[in-house]
Amino acid sequence: MQEQTIIIADDHPLFRDALRQAVIGMEGRQSIIEAGDFAAARTAAGAHPDADLMLLDLAMPGVSGFSGLMALRAEFASLPIIIVSASDDATTIRRALELGASGFISKSSGIEDIRRSIQTVLAGDIATPESYRDGQEQDPDVADLIHRLHTLTPQQSRVLTMLAEGLLNKQIAYELGVSEATIKAHVSAILLKLDVDSRTQAVIQLGKINMAMVA
Repeated sequence: MQEQTIIIADDHPLFRDALRQAVIGMEGRQSIIEAGDFAAARTAAGAHPDADLMLLDLAMPGVSGFSGLMALRAEFASLPIIIVSASDDATTIRRALELGASGFISKSSGIEDIRRSIQTVLAGDIATPESYRDGQEQDPDVADLIHRLHTLTPQQSRVLTMLAEGLLNKQIAYELGVSEATIKAHVSAILLKLDVDSRTQAVIQLGKINMAMVA
């Protein structure tokens, strides 16, 4: 069996260890890469383009809520991501899945449940807590916003998450290796697709998705 590469991104060492124990207990050989903040998680994904899975804490230093998931989905489209969070209400789970997560693990889950979820996603399926019951988004404004976010190109999604980090156009241009004029064009397209008039309003819209989260 080919070795599987799994990235564990969580800022709590004890929970990273719990996730590691869940992975180690699976059949086959696993290579585990750990990251304690979002920057390290992004670096790990870039350094391991063939990684089989990332376990991503929803609340990590360096990122706010679902912005991290959106940024990684935009940059590493083929990397399956399981969100790991103490906020395990139905709204948070549903929004994670709608924004591209391949699964969701509650931090209250036992080792066997965590392992089962990981194996489910590695097999190509979606993993959710047994108690989760899918349903429609209760907030029509958020439902419309998620639909609009899906119309963004991967590069536009990356630019939006960097706007949310407070970066200026020239800083984003440097990070992405493009011209400032290109970033201005992306920002204009983002504002149009989100139906807002300014960068600030775009960031506020993005923040609405995180409103349901407790932590």
